[in-house]
Amino acid sequence: MSENAPTRVMVVDDHPMWRDAVERDLVAAGFDVVAVAASGGEALARFHRERPQLVVLDLQIPAPDGVAVTAQVLAEDPSARVLVLSASGEQGDVLAAVKAGATGYLVKSASREQLLDAVRRVAAGDTVFTPGLAGLVLGEFRRLADPATSAAADGPPTPELTARETEVLRMVAKGMSYKQIADRLVLSHRTVQNHVQNTLRKLQLHNRVELTRYAIERGLDEDG
Repeated sequence: MSENAPTRVMVVDDHPMWRDAVERDLVAAGFDVVAVAASGGEALARFHRERPQLVVLDLQIPAPDGVAVTAQVLAEDPSARVLVLSASGEQGDVLAAVKAGATGYLVKSASREQLLDAVRRVAAGDTVFTPGLAGLVLGEFRRLADPATSAAADGPPTPELTARETEVLRMVAKGMSYKQIADRLVLSHRTVQNHVQNTLRKLQLHNRVELTRYAIERGLDEDG
């Protein structure tokens, strides 16, 4: 696929008016909406057939629900990205989606511009959350981090990472976007992406959510 080809997106929502509106906005913004679905089963079948790069989905859909769809989509294609667009901003729903592998979570009160920005950023590899939810997610990762079971917590993250990769990893752990990291380090957006991708490959992780948890378990989100 050409590097300049539009991102292939699938929209999953059981409310036709909402689904059609999201599809219309994405198409108008230049995305290639290759499939829409109204249920979890339909979403999985169409994902398998169409291979979208990014899935925008609601959590409350006919079975399997959005959390299960997220997990199954990423099990089938770890390079895919999932952006949840839900009416719920409840802690349990947010954390369940993130633990399943979602790299973005917006509530449906988000504006059209916020949605399109989130889709662009998630497609580029960023994690994106409705304001107020990012701290919740990072806080949960800190709670789950158990120093007693993380033998490497007091040591370097891994001897295989370069100094620059470790520096970028620290900023990822603090929830900074690629653009913020690029501005801070005076690097191009692409260079930051390359550092993150190299780090994911070396650590055998699949996405920024896993990378963030890895870094927080080793205290890399702390200033020091």
